[in-house]
Amino acid sequence: MSEALKELGTHIELKRTDCVLSWTVAHDELTVDVAPSSLVEFVEFLKTDQNCKFSTLVDITGVDYPERAKRFDVVYHFLSMYQNQRIRIRISVREEDMVPSIVDVHPSANWFEREVFDMFGILFSGHPDLRRILTDYGFRGYPLRKDFPTTGYIEVRYDEAQKRVVYEPVSLVQEYRQFDFMSPWEGANYVLPGDEKQET
Repeated sequence: MSEALKELGTHIELKRTDCVLSWTVAHDELTVDVAPSSLVEFVEFLKTDQNCKFSTLVDITGVDYPERAKRFDVVYHFLSMYQNQRIRIRISVREEDMVPSIVDVHPSANWFEREVFDMFGILFSGHPDLRRILTDYGFRGYPLRKDFPTTGYIEVRYDEAQKRVVYEPVSLVQEYRQFDFMSPWEGANYVLPGDEKQET
């Protein structure tokens, strides 16, 4: 399988030297790094080229690297049922950059791009209806960014007295932040290797 993917990577690089920044085969998967400005025409090439025929968009997601200047990777997964192969396309963008939408090439990208926008705050230029898709109206922040607090900002609960859903800021007092570092096997009559405890 790896040899076929290496041949495919070489074919794609030779055909589209204007788009491909680099490519690798790892864990039997081909990953191609592409410049954001070339994304749409490259995806169209993958769909129409006779040796590729990646006609099925499987998923679009993001990866957050807060320490990098180009904070986000936007990752596209495609499937070619004709060639029985998969490919991963990756582009790197800054927080303020806009990623070109591929909805015109793959209409199914519509909801995937909305999800990436909702979870990471990555903007897609040319998208027909870029709005949140998973979170509630008025939601603040982007839950899959690494700097998003694990408790969130807003707590949602049903108030019996008001007979409605109430939104209020999260407030966790310190006594709810106690962590029990005891072993899950505490009280057992045996000690698992590596689970020895210090006497306190």
